[in-house]
Amino acid sequence: MSFSARPPAKLNLTLEVGRRGDDGFHQVRSVFLRIGLCDRLTVRPSVAERDSLAVSGFGAGSAADNTVMRALAVLREATGQRLPPLEVELEKNIPAGAGLAGGSSDGAAALELAAVCWGVGLAPEQRLQLAAMLGSDVPFFAADVPAALVEGRGELLTPLPAVDGRPGVLLLTPPVPVSTARAFAFFDDHAGSSPPSAASQAIDELAAAFHAGLDALALVDWAPRLHAANDLWPAAAALAPVLPGLREGLERATGRPWLLSGSGSSLYALYASPAEAASAAAELVDRPGLVLVGTFICAADLEGPDPTWRQP
Repeated sequence: MSFSARPPAKLNLTLEVGRRGDDGFHQVRSVFLRIGLCDRLTVRPSVAERDSLAVSGFGAGSAADNTVMRALAVLREATGQRLPPLEVELEKNIPAGAGLAGGSSDGAAALELAAVCWGVGLAPEQRLQLAAMLGSDVPFFAADVPAALVEGRGELLTPLPAVDGRPGVLLLTPPVPVSTARAFAFFDDHAGSSPPSAASQAIDELAAAFHAGLDALALVDWAPRLHAANDLWPAAAALAPVLPGLREGLERATGRPWLLSGSGSSLYALYASPAEAASAAAELVDRPGLVLVGTFICAADLEGPDPTWRQP
């Protein structure tokens, strides 16, 4: 018997970064929004002597470094039991190194599926504790909420209500991954000379707007205020020099703000519906002068599990 899940991606609507603490981690504040671009994860008992992972799609990489395998190890250690090997298949639809937290989402799903496969009961608090051991973004996915105010190292979550209606997201990931570690290192080296962050006030006001009730049109109206509300934009622009020109070209082509998710390299624009986002995507790929070779483009809603439009 096998068990499957569709781990989703997330967007950072905002991102405020504090100084690095003595523990080596930065304190962050961000509003996360789950979107309908999902990987596919399947877990089943194995007849082999050890766990195995087969990865296809975007950023297959090394199985040994995959968050999914670390999730199995963390859960085994937490139970203190000799649990049997598992066979895992992961189909990557979420680009890696893109600021979309696909690996973190896969890790959260692996915790859940492995627990089911092994018959291990996890209380919500236990799940979040184990998720925090895997990475800063993993607790958001383990909490299974549509949006959240995320603080601390990522382990402090304040769930936010879902957006009313069915907004659309037009997402573009150029073939230039950005290392999160390098982005934070750049931030440390240049934070002293940076202007005051625009993210802090935007975060508080956006979280309040979610609590008051935010619909698709209101979310789109927020986009201009969120344009500068990511403290890692200067780092992403320096580490991936293609991004500033690409964002300018996208904004000229669509007439709306394009935002950076996480440390990049993904850029996105908000629309009132997935149909509008898909129409804009089709126009982009045919637009003269906009170089999008090797770029992943998709239009999605906030549920998925698959985009309404994608290329490739």
